[in-house]
Amino acid sequence: MNVHTQANTALSEPVVVCVAPNGARRTQKDHPRLPITPEEIALEALACAQTGATVLHLHVRDDDGRHSLDPRRYQNAMDAIERKVGGELIVQITTEAVGMYEPSQQIDVVKSLCPQAASVALRELIPNEDFLSRAANFFDWSKRQGIALQFILYTPEEARQLQTLVETGIIGIDKPNCLFVLGRYSADQQSAPMDLLAFLSGWPQDWPWSVCAFGLSEARCMAAAIGLGGHVRVGFENNLHLPDGTLAHGTSDLAGIVQDLAESVGRGTASLGHAKRIYGLRN
Repeated sequence: MNVHTQANTALSEPVVVCVAPNGARRTQKDHPRLPITPEEIALEALACAQTGATVLHLHVRDDDGRHSLDPRRYQNAMDAIERKVGGELIVQITTEAVGMYEPSQQIDVVKSLCPQAASVALRELIPNEDFLSRAANFFDWSKRQGIALQFILYTPEEARQLQTLVETGIIGIDKPNCLFVLGRYSADQQSAPMDLLAFLSGWPQDWPWSVCAFGLSEARCMAAAIGLGGHVRVGFENNLHLPDGTLAHGTSDLAGIVQDLAESVGRGTASLGHAKRIYGLRN
């Protein structure tokens, strides 16, 4: 398949909508409907599933509302989502460190839970070359377990680094699924659609990618991603507002916006089966 055909295929395939309803840092002081408890997360998961989402990016909190990688808390949340939504969403746990967890602890939570899917930040698991060997073993173990890893990339330089890790065999996945994060380290954590272009420069045409974007331009960034053949992640982790600047009622409102965008350009939103293929899951 040539580059032109690959690009046209990406532009015509349905958009996988992932939702991130809470994140690691925000609280209900930021938004009274930010879901914290397993039951609150499950209710938002159901609303998002009814609005075109097929993937949920899961964070959990401790009793004081702080970010946690406690496997028991993850299991409680996943059980609540299963009771409310059944198998209609891919549940992706985060391994985000938030300055609290070492790479070994991030790996341990995945090995303890053996979840359907997990997100891993390249800069956190491999802060320097001393961590390459353990990361390679973890990536290989995850592949053998059938766990769908998504690689979180915060800068275009990290996108180039990931390609090198694939070329050298550290990441033994032919077409790794990646998330480009826009605006995390920009002034006031505000993103812009143009930020996406530097990530895509030199990016392999047949590698699946998604975008999340901090701040009020989230919807514009999602429109750019959809128009360029990518997939999306939206939610209160990154943005609380509708495009007109008013507070969204919930993450499902933001999922509804990208559903409309995807339909307006003829792509539509992906079925669960298609989302599993994009994320590298076995059906």
